[in-house]
Amino acid sequence: MIVYGLSTEQRTEPLGIDEKHPRLSWKLRSERHGAAQSAYRITAFAGDETIWDTGRRESADTILIAWQGPTLRPATRYRWTVEIWDEQGTHAAADTWFETGLLDATPWTAAWIGRNPLTLPPIDPPTDDDLNNPSPAEAPIHLRRAFHLTAAPVRARLYATARGVYQAQLNGERVGDHELAPGWTEYHQRIQYQTYDVTEHLRRGDNKIEATVADGWWSGYIGFDPRRPARHYGDAPGFLAQLVLDFADGSRQVIATDSDWTEHDGPIRSADLMMGQFTDGSRELSAPRPVAVADTEPGPLVAEPDDPIRVTVELPAITITNGIADFGQNLVGRVRLTIRNARPGQRITLRHAEVLDDGRLYTANLRRAAATDTYLCKGVDHEVFEPALTFHGFRYAEITGYKPDPGDVIACVLHSDTPWAGRFESSDPAVNQLHANIGWGQRGNFVAVPTDCPQRDERLGWLADAQVFAPTATRNADVSAFFARWMRDVVGGQNADGAFRDVAPIIALDREGAPAWGDAGVIIPWLLWRAYGDRRVLERSFDAMAAWVEHIHRHNPGLVWEHRTGNSYGDWLQIDADTPRDVLATAYFAFSTAIVAQAAQVLGKPADGFHDLHQRIRQAFQDAYVADDGSVKGATQTAYLLALAFNLLPDGAEGLAVGHLAADIERRGNRLTTGFVGVSLLCPVLTEHGRADLAYALLHQDEFPSWLYSIRNGATTIWERWDGWTEEHGFQSAAMNSFNHYSLGSVGDWLYGRVAGIDQTPGSVAYSELLLRPTPDPTGRLTWARAEQETARGLVACGWSIEDDRLTVTATVPPGSTAILLIPTSAPGSVHAAGTPGVLRAEPTSAGLTLRLTSGRYTFTTPA
Repeated sequence: MIVYGLSTEQRTEPLGIDEKHPRLSWKLRSERHGAAQSAYRITAFAGDETIWDTGRRESADTILIAWQGPTLRPATRYRWTVEIWDEQGTHAAADTWFETGLLDATPWTAAWIGRNPLTLPPIDPPTDDDLNNPSPAEAPIHLRRAFHLTAAPVRARLYATARGVYQAQLNGERVGDHELAPGWTEYHQRIQYQTYDVTEHLRRGDNKIEATVADGWWSGYIGFDPRRPARHYGDAPGFLAQLVLDFADGSRQVIATDSDWTEHDGPIRSADLMMGQFTDGSRELSAPRPVAVADTEPGPLVAEPDDPIRVTVELPAITITNGIADFGQNLVGRVRLTIRNARPGQRITLRHAEVLDDGRLYTANLRRAAATDTYLCKGVDHEVFEPALTFHGFRYAEITGYKPDPGDVIACVLHSDTPWAGRFESSDPAVNQLHANIGWGQRGNFVAVPTDCPQRDERLGWLADAQVFAPTATRNADVSAFFARWMRDVVGGQNADGAFRDVAPIIALDREGAPAWGDAGVIIPWLLWRAYGDRRVLERSFDAMAAWVEHIHRHNPGLVWEHRTGNSYGDWLQIDADTPRDVLATAYFAFSTAIVAQAAQVLGKPADGFHDLHQRIRQAFQDAYVADDGSVKGATQTAYLLALAFNLLPDGAEGLAVGHLAADIERRGNRLTTGFVGVSLLCPVLTEHGRADLAYALLHQDEFPSWLYSIRNGATTIWERWDGWTEEHGFQSAAMNSFNHYSLGSVGDWLYGRVAGIDQTPGSVAYSELLLRPTPDPTGRLTWARAEQETARGLVACGWSIEDDRLTVTATVPPGSTAILLIPTSAPGSVHAAGTPGVLRAEPTSAGLTLRLTSGRYTFTTPA
């Protein structure tokens, strides 16, 4: 047995956490059938001192075991070891560490500092050459503090944050690898600070600490507000930091932001997340000016609870044609340009776009976002321009003012660094490209918050987009800490009447959430419980979840959700269909109520009232919308999908409804009509109700509208609209036409769950009991498919292949999990399961053979 994947608060070796009772987890791996943990022991240390020892506990638990040791001290590193014993008594062990942040027991001595507008030099009127140059008053602030040390510290930590986005340096070297720190939260309620180990950056003698701070989400362009800046949080950026130095003699020195810092004009003359960055490479730091010191309290400050935004991939330009670099992939990040032998003051401009229109950048869909970076050359043999305080969504970058070699143009891909956990592949390159497009859409839109698009003047945390895609997101990556942190903003945005909002953080759209949008506040905490076993996020969200259901009920006593529906977007961007909005709303009312009832049971809270309410809503749905022939009001694909997926139909009506759904799809030549809400349900519902043939037909469809239509036309990410571009009409309206928008990629959950077959039983938590249901392609287009998923308990894998009229099914079950494997075969007796190690039971069924498995790797073969 191998112990691996140790984590604290769902992160690997986190530096600076504020949880007073952090939760510890580990994973197991073994090649042996039936391997399982029988006992564990956790031992924790502060330095060489043992501070917590659980002793041997006879338990199979491996997930989110809460700290029960002594009260954690601030700014302290703790090491912990887990020992496990398997079912044979064999021992294994592994260790890791975490470090606390300042906690709320340590007061910040730092003060917020920023630009003092009274000290700015006079601004000369712009010349004709400078009309496109930014005003000094809008430039990022460059802050500096020099200090002298009589000895090098043995331990040094920088605790830093900003109102805006920042990068820090010590002695000319960048601190950390965080991008766009501190990220975006509901700043009125919470600003995250980062912790950096800077011991190696400091030396005896003279030292200097610097920071550059731009508007970011604090005071820059956000959303589609036309004002500049939108000023949603504050008027100007600021910086807060304290450098804590510990020396060999036991002494401590703290260097905090205060009036001893100075402000300077720096090379970066403007930087905005949407507009871009303007850098003058020839500009040196100006003479120092006094900073403005705020007299406000430094809070509300919390330690960053999830992995930061980082650059994770670098892609060189594939070609440069007529000055346009093509990176071969629609992505999110920035360009790093190496410049050779430019003349002083030479202006180089980079403009970004996702697609081309007749060989030119198509930028109309960016709306007000300029997405333009400018560099004035210093004029040396070799210089590098890489704008660090902005980001863009692009595949193409037009470079004017300089002709580089392709190897000197690098796209730096950045996103919230959620650890990648999933892999899917099949015999069809087009389906593999679809899965890749889904993954790239997730990377590009998980930047601090789950956004709707990364390129235009919007980039908001839309709740419906997030909840329909979240199951797919959990397959691709470990998004446990990412979503748990974002849920604080969702819950924090709830109004006094119990309504969640359409977006979180709340920017530009301060209104009650619409059906399927506000419901994310219920759906995502439940998903985090099911996928990761995160009870804490369910506990912290439950009151808000219940309040949302009570809000809907209070304003809709007839149990059909018609009132207080917010903007009521319906099945957003459905195509050639119009799902009635009250049908969708009432279906989600029932769905959220059912989830709250289940969550109440899990948490030991009163659940009967919610169970009863759910049954009454279900009956109201049937009375209002379901006819005797099984048809549902509106008769759209999404109307049937909602009724079937949320179990809203009366007994005996499911088969009729499936028939109506299938008939609509077939009548359209195996084409879909679903929008954001319905699309996630389409293939799962068809497969669950015996129409996998139609689900696969939709998967393989490459005529408009379909997933593969965009791929046939060069897409490398999921488009916002089915008709973002068509051969018949060209581009859709530039008012809303993103080419990187993950919502329609929610089919990814089905690729993992039913095509390859990785799922869990309804009562399972964190994949404790797997439901492996590989579904060979009835159309014959796919001849094999397989997937792997690094779950909270360990690696799960499942797949199938057909060759020479034989079906082969493979599965991997991690220690600590069991599995039900369904092998679709008409000859269950041909599967040699009896006596196979790890097979607990084999039962022939009308659909094939059902096997109950313990942990291990398996291969079974049967006639196809």
